[in-house]
Amino acid sequence: MKKNIGQVLALYPTPVVVVGTEVDGKVNWLLVAHVGIIGHDRIMLSMHKAHYTNQGVKAEGKVSVNMVDEAMLGRADYVGCVSGAKADKSGVFDWHPGEAGTPVIDESPLVMECEVVDNYETETFDNFICKITATYADENILNSKGKPDYNKLKPVLFEMPNYTYLRTGEEIAKCTTLGKEYKQENMQ
Repeated sequence: MKKNIGQVLALYPTPVVVVGTEVDGKVNWLLVAHVGIIGHDRIMLSMHKAHYTNQGVKAEGKVSVNMVDEAMLGRADYVGCVSGAKADKSGVFDWHPGEAGTPVIDESPLVMECEVVDNYETETFDNFICKITATYADENILNSKGKPDYNKLKPVLFEMPNYTYLRTGEEIAKCTTLGKEYKQENMQ
């Protein structure tokens, strides 16, 4: 029997990313783990309204979304713990401007540059709807078809109920193969 554990957001784990933008002319970074896919070319960044970074995302209308691997995790966690209103976080990561001018973290193995197309506001969160304008990937994390291979990338995941970071697991199966096997075994 299942136990009702209350209004617990249980859609975790999600990938950890560092978003980059400029706030008042200075690069600023923020760790974000509330990310979502809302189409094949759009993502959502859900960021608490109190974050200093939100000012830059709103003013600039663009943001970089830098995937975090374990080598970056200490610094990524730091930019999530310290407000850009109180500390200069521009030098935490080496970076360069992407094609759209957003700050792109050099060591991030996978980065999406995004244009902010909308903001769905709730009482406490800005939910930035972002159109992906460019995706940059280190060649060593790509598969033979030129697509990101998450077994090579090994992004860090975040889960909310226990507030922990997780390592990416191993591949279970290719999508649709298990359904085809089930159909062959049970639908004849």
